[in-house]
Amino acid sequence: MAKNIWTREEHILAFNLYCKIQFAKINATYAPVKELAQILGRSDGSAAMKLANFARLDPALQARNISGLTQGAKGEVDVWNEFNGNWEELAFESERILAKYKNKPIEKSANIFSTDLPPEGKERDAVVKTRVNQSFFRSSVLASYNYKCCITGIAIPEMLIAGHILPWSVSQIHRTNPANGLCLNALHDKAFEIGYLTITPDYQIKISSLLLTQAKNETVNEYFIKYHNREMILPSRFLPDPEFLKYHNQDRFLP
Repeated sequence: MAKNIWTREEHILAFNLYCKIQFAKINATYAPVKELAQILGRSDGSAAMKLANFARLDPALQARNISGLTQGAKGEVDVWNEFNGNWEELAFESERILAKYKNKPIEKSANIFSTDLPPEGKERDAVVKTRVNQSFFRSSVLASYNYKCCITGIAIPEMLIAGHILPWSVSQIHRTNPANGLCLNALHDKAFEIGYLTITPDYQIKISSLLLTQAKNETVNEYFIKYHNREMILPSRFLPDPEFLKYHNQDRFLP
């Protein structure tokens, strides 16, 4: 097969990286793009162009009138649709393929904590898959939000959490979907989890009346009330799905 023809696996690896790096860093000089090019035996420019081709399919970018490169290949459309139909399986497959190309165990390729893994077998495989997918989800969500909390704008990666809108217990198929994620600092992630704040389908921050009634408390004012009715800081990609936010508003939020 001619080298200018991208295989399905190569498209999957390109989309994997598209998800995990900031949109503004998709260029031929960025180290992860150069690494992908080296893994695939392609030029840096070819790898960067393939990532940019995926941008034309991203609704979040379309909403901001950013189209990336306007023409691309059918393989990009196919992989985009595959992932959006089954993030849980395809995210892991992309990491498995990447590990194969790197000739490393998937645990090392994905940089997951592995010293406490069970012995070889089905239990270990299940734990590895869960951790690999969690790592993919975190990388994708934080990169989409440019490593900034969507409530406060805090930009300290060590303090940021990729929180789920639909909890794991509610939706297995969307556990790894970046559109089911919010980049939050630890305090506001906990508040979102227990329903003390929510984000509406039109991306407005709402604070629970349980906190709004504490307006005389300076700490509550500073960390919560002042954000009430503000628009969240939107991600550059993978906008939170309005249906997921609607669920949180109706089923998790304490009005």
